[in-house]
Amino acid sequence: MHDPSESDVCGISHRGVDRRLGLNLTYRTLAAILKYDVPIPLRRKESDALKKGYYASERGLVDKIKQNVGSPEGEHQKFKTIECQIMDIADDIAYSTYDLEDTMKADFTHPLALLAKIGNESLFDILWSKVKKEINDVTKDEVFAALTDILIFPDLTADDPEPPGTPITSRLIAGYEASKLIAVDGAMRSRFSSAMIDGFVRGVSVTPRGISKGLRFSEVEVRRDIRVKIEALKHLNYLLTIMSPRLKVVEYRGYEVVRTIFETLDSDEGNLLLPDDVQVMYNRLTDTDSKKRMICDFVAGMTDRYAVEFYGRLRETGASIFKPI
Repeated sequence: MHDPSESDVCGISHRGVDRRLGLNLTYRTLAAILKYDVPIPLRRKESDALKKGYYASERGLVDKIKQNVGSPEGEHQKFKTIECQIMDIADDIAYSTYDLEDTMKADFTHPLALLAKIGNESLFDILWSKVKKEINDVTKDEVFAALTDILIFPDLTADDPEPPGTPITSRLIAGYEASKLIAVDGAMRSRFSSAMIDGFVRGVSVTPRGISKGLRFSEVEVRRDIRVKIEALKHLNYLLTIMSPRLKVVEYRGYEVVRTIFETLDSDEGNLLLPDDVQVMYNRLTDTDSKKRMICDFVAGMTDRYAVEFYGRLRETGASIFKPI
């Protein structure tokens, strides 16, 4: 007799079991992306800060990862494999350098303009306090020296250095012009970013640990002066660019779009707005949390253009009814 379940290709079974496969990754690979070894609470108050970690639905998987990969030697050691630590520092380096490159490309700023900004005492105090959260004994002088070393650069446009005795005004003008050129010229911008990345990477080293466990919990270390540079530049980018009115407007708009779509789909009969295949999976799920996760996954999978169009069809004139969701 034919079993109907054999021809059922839906990712959620009739009993509500999620049987979607995704990527068949090894436990060691999964451990490499377990940056925050903390479960995210199912509920939080609106006043509570967002918590970084893994979803409660993944707790069983995290337990299996630890069973198969093992634990670091010694008490109170964080579960963080060498691959995860490398990814972590690579992320910080990329965040600090490429965000700066993107802001220069968008004509937000240039190196000397950033240097001028840190002369603002109140801004610098905020910057210092943020770096202190990562390096608790860092001094103001260290932060200032780190940024000065990054943002005051040799004239990358000149093949030969300026001859001794060049008037200071000429040197200042040349430096300003070079700073502006770095921001607008793609090749110069890449050279500037590459030089920073090269310097940062050279400050990274590995201390072998846990030999009995195959060195998987060896420690990745960053030289102090390099770490100060990375943290200082990362937070300077955040304060002056990510928090700038030009980007906050975009962020607010994006938040409104995502929130509106989620709340609409999560409302009474809102699931009827889901595409047919997603509706089938949604209706087979048996608990509220899983249904909300399904909606989250659907919204997270939207491209920017699709999300804006979907929002437009909910709140504005929208597209033709003959255009499928």
